[in-house]
Amino acid sequence: MKKRVYQNPVGVGKYTGLMLIIPFILGFLLFTLYPFLSSFILGITDYDGIHVPVFSGIDNYASMLKNRELRNAALVTIKYTVILVPLKLIVSLAAALLLNLELKFMGIYRTIFYIPSILGSNLAIVIMWQFLFTSNGLANQLFGLIGIEPIGWYGDSNGAMAIIILLRLWEFGSAMIIFLNALRDIPREYYEAAKVDGCGKVRSFFSITLPLLKNVIFLNLILQLISAMQEFNAPYMITGGGPMKSTYTVGMLIYDEMFRYRNAGYANAVSWVLFMLITAAVILLFALTGRNREERV
Repeated sequence: MKKRVYQNPVGVGKYTGLMLIIPFILGFLLFTLYPFLSSFILGITDYDGIHVPVFSGIDNYASMLKNRELRNAALVTIKYTVILVPLKLIVSLAAALLLNLELKFMGIYRTIFYIPSILGSNLAIVIMWQFLFTSNGLANQLFGLIGIEPIGWYGDSNGAMAIIILLRLWEFGSAMIIFLNALRDIPREYYEAAKVDGCGKVRSFFSITLPLLKNVIFLNLILQLISAMQEFNAPYMITGGGPMKSTYTVGMLIYDEMFRYRNAGYANAVSWVLFMLITAAVILLFALTGRNREERV
């Protein structure tokens, strides 16, 4: 009996891989590379979003040096990032440690903890948040129960910044999930051996958990840093950048220049400066933590 030999159609096997990645390549070219390059080109033009762009060289970048509003927005963004990111890492790690315990209905608890990240800063959440921090809101009512005077959250620069930070801190689910997965990958034998040697839970945390989580902590640090430096939604919807531009971030400035003032060329130039600032911050973190040296070793 003759053995049947399966024949591939001409060229199918040879180009199957290429055909499978064509959707990704097209998506990358159309929705990532093209906007990226277009933004850079528009950043060196005088463009209002309607008329034909006029080449202006580095005029947009030079004008940034004299723009006090941009300097203020950059300082606000840095302040917001420096406060939020460490707090978010601490809260998300603490939540992950709690959810890593072997308790009944733990799956339900994990879902509940993650819900705020799913809701995000949608309109319903923003309305709820605004109500919580009004003069007669729930926050001031709770303070009144313990004898603290009501706080004018929206009239004070620190109070307004605190509202935005608390909203983003409440959305710690994504970082928590990353920490939780890393915690579940740590072998239980390490903790059992430490317990035999007389190590308590605190000592085990600092001697076992934190060292083994250093790569995950660094990953979350980078992700949260990038997200915080691009902040737009929370201050735009809750405080509008006020009071006195104390919550006015670079993301809000880019939006205003683009859609309110019809200065698309300048807006794209500022977005590139923000991109370079984020890149510099990430490179600095790699240098300070010695990541490049570890890779070479």
